Amino acid sequence: MIIAVRLLGAAVSAYTILVFLRVLLSWFEGHDLGKPYELISRAVDPYLDWFRRFPALRAGGFDFSPLAALAALALVNNALITIGYFGRLTVGIFLSMALSGAWSAVAFILVFLAIVIGLRFFSYVRGSDSFLPIWKAVDGISRPVLFRINRMLYGDRIVSYKQSLISALAVLFGVRVAGGILIGILSGLLSKLPF
Repeated sequence: MIIAVRLLGAAVSAYTILVFLRVLLSWFEGHDLGKPYELISRAVDPYLDWFRRFPALRAGGFDFSPLAALAALALVNNALITIGYFGRLTVGIFLSMALSGAWSAVAFILVFLAIVIGLRFFSYVRGSDSFLPIWKAVDGISRPVLFRINRMLYGDRIVSYKQSLISALAVLFGVRVAGGILIGILSGLLSKLPF
Protein backbone atom coordinates (compact mmCIF):
# COMPACT_ATOMS: atom_id res chain seq x y z
CA MET A 1 0.00 0.00 0.00
CA ILE A 2 2.71 2.49 1.02
CA ILE A 3 4.76 1.69 -2.10
CA ALA A 4 1.72 2.29 -4.32
CA VAL A 5 1.06 5.64 -2.59
CA ARG A 6 4.69 6.70 -3.06
CA LEU A 7 4.59 5.72 -6.74
CA LEU A 8 1.38 7.68 -7.18
CA GLY A 9 3.03 10.64 -5.42
CA ALA A 10 5.96 10.44 -7.85
CA ALA A 11 3.53 10.38 -10.77
CA VAL A 12 1.72 13.46 -9.43
CA SER A 13 5.08 15.23 -9.01
CA ALA A 14 6.04 14.41 -12.62
CA TYR A 15 2.64 15.65 -13.85
CA THR A 16 3.11 18.86 -11.82
CA ILE A 17 6.38 19.47 -13.66
CA LEU A 18 4.60 18.93 -17.00
CA VAL A 19 1.87 21.41 -16.01
CA PHE A 20 4.51 23.95 -14.96
CA LEU A 21 6.39 23.49 -18.25
CA ARG A 22 3.15 23.92 -20.22
CA VAL A 23 2.37 27.14 -18.37
CA LEU A 24 5.87 28.51 -19.04
CA LEU A 25 5.81 27.46 -22.69
CA SER A 26 2.40 29.12 -23.16
CA TRP A 27 4.22 32.45 -23.03
CA PHE A 28 5.87 31.51 -26.33
CA GLU A 29 2.72 30.59 -28.26
CA GLY A 30 2.92 31.51 -31.89
CA HIS A 31 6.35 29.93 -32.20
CA ASP A 32 6.80 26.39 -33.42
CA LEU A 33 7.92 24.56 -30.29
CA GLY A 34 7.85 21.13 -31.88
CA LYS A 35 6.54 17.69 -31.03
CA PRO A 36 7.49 17.67 -27.31
CA TYR A 37 5.35 20.76 -26.78
CA GLU A 38 2.43 19.12 -28.56
CA LEU A 39 2.76 16.02 -26.38
CA ILE A 40 2.88 18.10 -23.20
CA SER A 41 -0.13 20.11 -24.37
CA ARG A 42 -2.16 16.98 -25.09
CA ALA A 43 -1.34 15.56 -21.67
CA VAL A 44 -1.90 18.74 -19.67
CA ASP A 45 -4.48 20.91 -21.47
CA PRO A 46 -7.54 18.86 -20.43
CA TYR A 47 -6.53 19.31 -16.79
CA LEU A 48 -5.86 23.05 -17.21
CA ASP A 49 -9.09 23.50 -19.19
CA TRP A 50 -11.06 22.15 -16.24
CA PHE A 51 -9.79 25.08 -14.12
CA ARG A 52 -10.19 27.63 -16.93
CA ARG A 53 -13.96 27.18 -16.87
CA PHE A 54 -14.21 29.05 -13.54
CA PRO A 55 -14.66 32.81 -14.16
CA ALA A 56 -13.52 33.63 -10.62
CA LEU A 57 -10.00 32.55 -11.59
CA ARG A 58 -9.76 35.35 -14.16
CA ALA A 59 -9.23 38.93 -13.08
CA GLY A 60 -8.59 41.76 -15.48
CA GLY A 61 -6.31 40.44 -18.16
CA PHE A 62 -4.91 37.69 -15.98
CA ASP A 63 -5.80 34.03 -15.85
CA PHE A 64 -5.04 32.52 -12.45
CA SER A 65 -6.38 29.08 -13.39
CA PRO A 66 -2.86 27.61 -13.86
CA LEU A 67 -2.04 28.73 -10.32
CA ALA A 68 -5.17 26.98 -9.02
CA ALA A 69 -4.31 23.87 -11.05
CA LEU A 70 -0.79 23.76 -9.61
CA ALA A 71 -2.13 24.38 -6.08
CA ALA A 72 -4.55 21.45 -6.46
CA LEU A 73 -1.72 19.18 -7.61
CA ALA A 74 0.42 20.35 -4.69
CA LEU A 75 -2.41 19.54 -2.27
CA VAL A 76 -2.82 16.04 -3.70
CA ASN A 77 0.94 15.51 -3.68
CA ASN A 78 1.20 16.65 -0.05
CA ALA A 79 -1.61 14.28 0.92
CA LEU A 80 0.16 11.39 -0.80
CA ILE A 81 3.47 12.27 0.84
CA THR A 82 1.76 12.40 4.23
CA ILE A 83 0.13 9.01 3.70
CA GLY A 84 3.42 7.58 2.43
CA TYR A 85 5.32 8.93 5.43
CA PHE A 86 2.84 8.38 8.28
CA GLY A 87 0.71 5.63 6.77
CA ARG A 88 -2.48 7.64 7.29
CA LEU A 89 -4.13 10.95 6.60
CA THR A 90 -6.50 12.46 9.14
CA VAL A 91 -9.20 14.99 8.37
CA GLY A 92 -7.32 17.53 10.47
CA ILE A 93 -4.11 17.07 8.48
CA PHE A 94 -6.02 17.28 5.20
CA LEU A 95 -7.80 20.48 6.32
CA SER A 96 -4.46 21.90 7.44
CA MET A 97 -2.94 21.15 4.03
CA ALA A 98 -5.95 22.60 2.19
CA LEU A 99 -5.79 25.78 4.27
CA SER A 100 -2.04 26.10 3.72
CA GLY A 101 -2.45 25.47 -0.01
CA ALA A 102 -5.17 28.09 -0.33
CA TRP A 103 -3.07 30.57 1.64
CA SER A 104 -0.06 29.87 -0.60
CA ALA A 105 -2.12 30.93 -3.63
CA VAL A 106 -3.39 34.06 -1.86
CA ALA A 107 0.12 34.89 -0.60
CA PHE A 108 1.48 34.54 -4.15
CA ILE A 109 -1.11 37.01 -5.43
CA LEU A 110 -0.36 39.45 -2.58
CA VAL A 111 3.38 39.32 -3.30
CA PHE A 112 2.76 39.67 -7.05
CA LEU A 113 0.61 42.76 -6.46
CA ALA A 114 3.19 44.19 -4.06
CA ILE A 115 5.91 43.75 -6.69
CA VAL A 116 3.76 45.43 -9.35
CA ILE A 117 2.89 48.34 -7.07
CA GLY A 118 6.52 48.57 -5.88
CA LEU A 119 7.69 48.82 -9.50
CA ARG A 120 5.13 51.54 -10.13
CA PHE A 121 6.26 53.40 -7.01
CA PHE A 122 9.93 53.37 -8.06
CA SER A 123 9.08 54.45 -11.60
CA TYR A 124 6.93 57.27 -10.21
CA VAL A 125 9.68 58.45 -7.85
CA ARG A 126 12.24 58.32 -10.67
CA GLY A 127 9.91 60.22 -12.98
CA SER A 128 9.88 57.52 -15.67
CA ASP A 129 7.74 57.97 -18.76
CA SER A 130 4.27 56.80 -17.71
CA PHE A 131 3.08 56.43 -21.29
CA LEU A 132 5.25 53.45 -22.15
CA PRO A 133 3.25 50.25 -22.79
CA ILE A 134 4.81 48.48 -19.81
CA TRP A 135 3.52 51.12 -17.40
CA LYS A 136 0.07 50.98 -18.95
CA ALA A 137 0.03 47.24 -18.25
CA VAL A 138 1.31 47.81 -14.71
CA ASP A 139 -1.33 50.48 -14.13
CA GLY A 140 -4.00 48.15 -15.46
CA ILE A 141 -3.06 45.69 -12.72
CA SER A 142 -2.39 48.14 -9.91
CA ARG A 143 -5.23 50.67 -10.26
CA PRO A 144 -8.09 48.40 -9.14
CA VAL A 145 -6.03 47.32 -6.11
CA LEU A 146 -5.05 50.89 -5.29
CA PHE A 147 -8.66 52.03 -5.62
CA ARG A 148 -9.97 49.35 -3.23
CA ILE A 149 -7.25 49.83 -0.65
CA ASN A 150 -7.53 53.63 -0.72
CA ARG A 151 -11.31 53.46 -0.49
CA MET A 152 -10.93 51.23 2.56
CA LEU A 153 -8.30 53.45 4.22
CA TYR A 154 -9.32 56.96 3.22
CA GLY A 155 -12.97 56.72 2.20
CA ASP A 156 -13.78 59.49 -0.28
CA ARG A 157 -10.79 61.64 0.73
CA ILE A 158 -8.36 62.43 -2.08
CA VAL A 159 -4.73 61.41 -1.49
CA SER A 160 -1.63 61.84 -3.61
CA TYR A 161 -0.59 59.05 -5.97
CA LYS A 162 2.64 58.55 -4.03
CA GLN A 163 0.74 58.20 -0.74
CA SER A 164 -1.68 55.83 -2.44
CA LEU A 165 1.18 53.59 -3.60
CA ILE A 166 2.88 53.61 -0.19
CA SER A 167 -0.40 52.83 1.58
CA ALA A 168 -1.12 49.94 -0.77
CA LEU A 169 2.36 48.48 -0.25
CA ALA A 170 1.94 48.74 3.54
CA VAL A 171 -1.48 47.06 3.46
CA LEU A 172 -0.32 44.25 1.16
CA PHE A 173 2.75 43.64 3.32
CA GLY A 174 0.68 43.73 6.52
CA VAL A 175 -1.95 41.33 5.17
CA ARG A 176 0.79 38.98 3.93
CA VAL A 177 2.60 38.89 7.29
CA ALA A 178 -0.51 38.81 9.52
CA GLY A 179 -2.20 36.25 7.27
CA GLY A 180 0.90 34.05 7.30
CA ILE A 181 1.01 34.08 11.09
CA LEU A 182 -2.73 33.42 11.43
CA ILE A 183 -2.72 30.61 8.85
CA GLY A 184 0.33 29.06 10.53
CA ILE A 185 -1.48 29.00 13.88
CA LEU A 186 -4.73 27.65 12.41
CA SER A 187 -2.88 25.06 10.35
CA GLY A 188 -1.03 23.83 13.44
CA LEU A 189 -4.29 23.53 15.37
CA LEU A 190 -6.04 21.71 12.54
CA SER A 191 -3.22 19.21 12.08
CA LYS A 192 -3.52 18.19 15.74
CA LEU A 193 -7.18 17.19 15.41
CA PRO A 194 -7.44 13.50 16.36
CA PHE A 195 -9.81 12.51 13.53
